[in-house]
Amino acid sequence: MTATSIRDRAGARVGKPRIERRKKKVFGPETGRYISTTTLFWIIGVAYGFPVVWFVLSSFKPAGDLFSYPLTLLPKEWNFAGYVSAWNSFNFYQFFLNTLVVSVLTTALTIVASCCTGYALAKYDNKWLRAFFVCILATTMLPTEVMLAPSFLVIRDLGLYNSLAGIIVPSILTATGVLMFRSFFLTVPDELVEAARIDGARELSIFFRIMVPLARPIMLTLAIFSFQWRWNDYIWPLLVLNDPSKFTLQIGLESIVGAQNINWSVLLDASVISMIPLVILYVFFQKYVMNANINAGLKD
Repeated sequence: MTATSIRDRAGARVGKPRIERRKKKVFGPETGRYISTTTLFWIIGVAYGFPVVWFVLSSFKPAGDLFSYPLTLLPKEWNFAGYVSAWNSFNFYQFFLNTLVVSVLTTALTIVASCCTGYALAKYDNKWLRAFFVCILATTMLPTEVMLAPSFLVIRDLGLYNSLAGIIVPSILTATGVLMFRSFFLTVPDELVEAARIDGARELSIFFRIMVPLARPIMLTLAIFSFQWRWNDYIWPLLVLNDPSKFTLQIGLESIVGAQNINWSVLLDASVISMIPLVILYVFFQKYVMNANINAGLKD
């Protein structure tokens, strides 16, 4: 037998399993699971996204085409006049400004309060701090509706009823923000704090120069969620506010709904406008939203 035939037979015996292994790798059970999972995710994405797409496209339809039969996804005539009417009607720009002020101030104060509280609960060992942490944790076990009445009485007795401050103050300290910062600061080695103390750094200096810079990702994540919570808040502003000039955006949208009829064109356009800040916020900071490591069961 020649050396050439021996090499050919050896190559055939060696090469055949490689081809089979490659086929198994490409068309194996793992590939089937990947395709089925991807298909399922696409179905879920379409199920969630289609109503939103329909909602946004309907805002460009004239009022007469919203309930015309047969229903169409795309507008027959693109109408932008509804956005101008929505912005100029029902004092909408004032609602938008009030909501922006409440969301920005509450978010900033929530970050400061949650960062300080989370650091104290993580790095200081005191029985009163442990009791305070249990109280904060207990608030997550009660429905929000249970705490509305006592919170309203406190706000009324403090003289904050019918003011934007009455919305901001009760929303500053949230259990979610405290637990986020506490969980993060627990991962920071205590040796880092002890080394700073040995070098002569004071407690405030350790907090502001070491801990706060390390917690910037958590701050940004909490800022995104806090802004979203306050922007979409409806029940608490509805209880606290009585003056129409101080209404927030969600109450303003509800005021568009009349007792006898509903101007659907203006309502849809105003709702789309109210979504724009949150969409912009998500587009620019979506990586922090996707990487947020918090318990979805916690309340805001």
